[in-house]
Amino acid sequence: MAFILKLLTTTNQKYISNYIAALSREFHIPCEISMDNSKIICAFDSEHEKLGECLDSLAQRLPASLFLKSSSHDENDKKVEKLPELDLKYPLNLGLCPTCQKELFDVSSRRYYYPFISCNCCGGNYSFLTEYPYIRENTSFKFLRPCSECEVEMNQVGLRESHQLNSCHSCGVPVRLVNKTTERYANDPGSFRTMFEVAAKAILDDKKLLIKTTFGYRLFYKHTQLNNDSTLMMINASKITDHLSLITEEFQALLSIERPILHVTLKNEELKTLSKANTFFAKFPDDGFTILLGVELQKLGVDFIAYEDVDENCDADMLMDYDLNVNSQKDIRFFINKDTQFIAEGERVSFPSLNLQAKNVVSIANEFAGMPQGDMMFFDRMEHFNSIEVMGANVLEGTTEKYHNNQKYYSEDEASLMSVIAEHDLFDKKCVGAYFDEEPSFLYYDGKNVLRIVPPKHFSSENLLQNMAALREGSDRLVVNLKNKMPDIYEKLEVLQNREDVKLFEVVAIVLGLNDQSMRGVTKEAMKFAGKGGIQIDTHVKDNRFDHIAFLSSIVSYQLADVSSAILAYSIFESFGDYFSEIIGELKSKTKATETILCGTHFANQSLFSRMQRNLKTAPPYMSKNYPIGKENAVVGGVYI
Repeated sequence: MAFILKLLTTTNQKYISNYIAALSREFHIPCEISMDNSKIICAFDSEHEKLGECLDSLAQRLPASLFLKSSSHDENDKKVEKLPELDLKYPLNLGLCPTCQKELFDVSSRRYYYPFISCNCCGGNYSFLTEYPYIRENTSFKFLRPCSECEVEMNQVGLRESHQLNSCHSCGVPVRLVNKTTERYANDPGSFRTMFEVAAKAILDDKKLLIKTTFGYRLFYKHTQLNNDSTLMMINASKITDHLSLITEEFQALLSIERPILHVTLKNEELKTLSKANTFFAKFPDDGFTILLGVELQKLGVDFIAYEDVDENCDADMLMDYDLNVNSQKDIRFFINKDTQFIAEGERVSFPSLNLQAKNVVSIANEFAGMPQGDMMFFDRMEHFNSIEVMGANVLEGTTEKYHNNQKYYSEDEASLMSVIAEHDLFDKKCVGAYFDEEPSFLYYDGKNVLRIVPPKHFSSENLLQNMAALREGSDRLVVNLKNKMPDIYEKLEVLQNREDVKLFEVVAIVLGLNDQSMRGVTKEAMKFAGKGGIQIDTHVKDNRFDHIAFLSSIVSYQLADVSSAILAYSIFESFGDYFSEIIGELKSKTKATETILCGTHFANQSLFSRMQRNLKTAPPYMSKNYPIGKENAVVGGVYI
């Protein structure tokens, strides 16, 4: 007989199934684990005397995950005889699992206050990888020989069985804390505890602390020094809802093993005042360095601080560093809107990835590559790959390097659409898609090829004011009124006309008078609006392209009419929602397409997405599951162009 445990998941990564396999091996319970149709199916030997103990341990120790949706169990007559195998082909960067977190604060543990703590299923393992195969000799740990106790642990069943980066205080690397006058080292529990105490007090004294965490360099500082590039680090789990207004799904996401960044609503009035917003980006400590710093700050009565992802050259009052190379990954930003959840942007958790049907090609986009490995595709950063023989290379347009004699090019929006088609196996369907990452575009997939129906139009700020004045009869008065009534905004727009790298939403933010001159700033401003409906912004198409000048002129006219920036920002995204829905509807009608696809990071916007959801409720759109909805998924779709 077999006890069958079924876990519904939306990711193909193996860290949850590996965790279950490790615990099964720890209790010596035969178990067969498979992943099928978004389910992890575990068949345990139901007659094993320790099954109950193992399941109790699993309930206590299995990490909470963004992608675990539900569980169920039953029994069948299946005979299970073998212990499950661990699938450790590649490492990931994850937060610490419950087992490692418990060990981190167990005074009897060899890893008490050891910031490099990790296991096969958690921690910053990917950061130390230099090349494949994933063995210790191909990581930054190759110069650190495991002590006898760590070697024994690596040869025992459990979470650290064959763990390539296994280490402890006895065999780890020292960490140094440096300021302008002193330098101290830590290499044992006592010295590490003192080091983090000193670091926490420095932050409380308004000092900026640069730490090389296992996820890369981060600059930590007191929340009173918040700026537009800051992220809030909520270090006290029991006090999070005192300062943030969260729905249950958001609270659970913050504490999940993936440790994403969320765009959340502020409850704390001081934070609202400091940020000049009702919302902010926030996350919970993830790696050993950040968790230990957070614990010491809690002892000083601190519930949250601020930080930025930076590089080693960032200026700071104090530096915590060590002599191992670390390759950082961009944190994932996770989007939650009622029952809809997806990765908006980032690398962690999604990459590396062994997924989808293999093709005899290499796909290259940005800093990522996808190569066939057996019957599946393997996606990771290019720096980790060696040469491979394939029939051709599909490369993101704009790439100058020659990778193959048979090389063809694809656009970011086309590849992003194909990524969604591949993930949902829509190859035999007709699909209409919208892409929104700085510039909107519309695409059609006919079952074989992707066609750009409404291509993106590159925004140029050259002659911006002149073009606005010439838009239509009377538009010249609009520009004159802007110069007379809002000279600061007019002068900023004049300066922009001499730059080549201006983004559309940078101009929008300037017109709205925002301090954060970016899409991020406009998004935060929109979240201040508490009404139920906005005003109509001009989002029309001209010459089969989005009309930037008409769009900006419409915003300027409302601004001159003293419409609040919050209403305007909200209305911009509401109008974009109607614009996308209208064009999608027209294209589906003309092409007879049955499926709708949304991709591009800008769709991770509450105001815009809510409007899209309302307009497309009869035919919900497909979006990426395993990968971010933005440019990071281009390497995946590039395989199938």
